[in-house]
Amino acid sequence: MLKGIDPLLGPELLATLRAMGHADEIAVVDANFPAAANARRLIRVDGVDAPHMVRAILSVLPLEAHEPVAAFRMAVDGAHEEAPPVVGEFAGLLKAVGYDGPIGLLGRFEFYERTRGAYAIVATGERRYWGNLILKKGAIPPETPGG
Repeated sequence: MLKGIDPLLGPELLATLRAMGHADEIAVVDANFPAAANARRLIRVDGVDAPHMVRAILSVLPLEAHEPVAAFRMAVDGAHEEAPPVVGEFAGLLKAVGYDGPIGLLGRFEFYERTRGAYAIVATGERRYWGNLILKKGAIPPETPGG
């Protein structure tokens, strides 16, 4: 255990988040997502729901601020504009860390394709359909102005 670090962020996930560079993406996916088939790096957290995992990740991950969209969700098949309750939870978590951009919308197969290029996939035990979110890592500015 570490002080100030969410206990959901285990050693493998912390190392992955630290190793990611500016604009790399990490996908947090539900229990039905074909994570093993799509992941370059797979981290399993089967006993955790997606919103709890997203909250833990956002506690240490800066989001991209130089592009209009730093978070993407999977569209509901046949009802693309529908936002399931889990998406509302994601939106609240993003807002809580100061993200005021939209959550981009990707069709299911578009989402699968984007996750194949993600730095890592975190497979959760989320049982609700459409509980998938991609986050784009931002940069941390220098501590001193002009530095």
